[in-house]
Amino acid sequence: MARLLVTGGAGFIGSNFVHHVIENTDDHVTVLDKLTYAGNRASLAGLPEDRLTFVQGDIADAALVDELFAGVDSVVHYAAESHNDNSLHDPRPFLDTNIIGTYTLLEAARKHDRRLHHISTDEVYGDLELDDPAKFTESTPYNPSSPYSSTKAGSDLLVRAWVRSFGVRATISNCSNNYGPYQHVEKFIPRQITNVLRGIRPKLYGKGENVRDWIHADDHSSAVLTILDRGSIGETYLIGADGEKDNKTVVELILQLMGEPADAYDHVTDRAGHDLRYAIDSTRLRTELGWEPRFRDFEAGLAATIDWYRSNEDWWAPAKDGVEAFYASKGQ
Repeated sequence: MARLLVTGGAGFIGSNFVHHVIENTDDHVTVLDKLTYAGNRASLAGLPEDRLTFVQGDIADAALVDELFAGVDSVVHYAAESHNDNSLHDPRPFLDTNIIGTYTLLEAARKHDRRLHHISTDEVYGDLELDDPAKFTESTPYNPSSPYSSTKAGSDLLVRAWVRSFGVRATISNCSNNYGPYQHVEKFIPRQITNVLRGIRPKLYGKGENVRDWIHADDHSSAVLTILDRGSIGETYLIGADGEKDNKTVVELILQLMGEPADAYDHVTDRAGHDLRYAIDSTRLRTELGWEPRFRDFEAGLAATIDWYRSNEDWWAPAKDGVEAFYASKGQ
């Protein structure tokens, strides 16, 4: 049994990873989460208490981080401020968490010689043209376009520097857009699903031509566990499941799966600096480490996600009104 620390483990992707680890290993998991609006203790409900320890705290708290690192074997770092719109409104929390927080973890990993895996995003690469056949690879130059993606790019570079300069045993993964259970209702897919459940017409930025490469959160989790176990120190792996879909297609599919007319949505003003297209080439992860996604059928995965939100209104309802009020104030 290994002892694993998961930062941001009460957030969307982090909590899915914690569930995956508990279900597929014998490891004990300690979760460190600040429980900002994006973290939800309820996302870990039902997990065995003898396998899970929860600590509420900030990854930038050096004393707390040092104490936790002393008692674990390895660390998976999910904790991040991650919403592009919020980064445009107030960039400072993104610097505090994504840069200073990651630095704090790296220093603890250096001191205690702990294995660290850093979770990042494909948004560090900027975007691709809609008609470009290319996809992001591990050698794609960084070209972030928002305060969020810039701070994630900065945190990636910190990890690489600590590996080279101090011998920290770390790896990085950059993943495409996740969907699945426990995702905050401010995000694109759960916002549209919960709008339909509330009788509100979904909202689509601009013409809806922007393309995202969707992956189910459980596939992301299995990829991270694979990298943690078999990845080469100092290397970066891109995680994707060949799920490119434009936003218009996704909204219309949600409506169809929920028994509504496919055109029952409204167009709203496009987001500032809205990246056109993301696409991941995960060849290295698949060939070198033997990973494959389980949720290859996006429609089936989306249907299961809709069912989860339909069955778990108690989880998402408390945040819904505030999110919609925020977007309404911006005409979105």
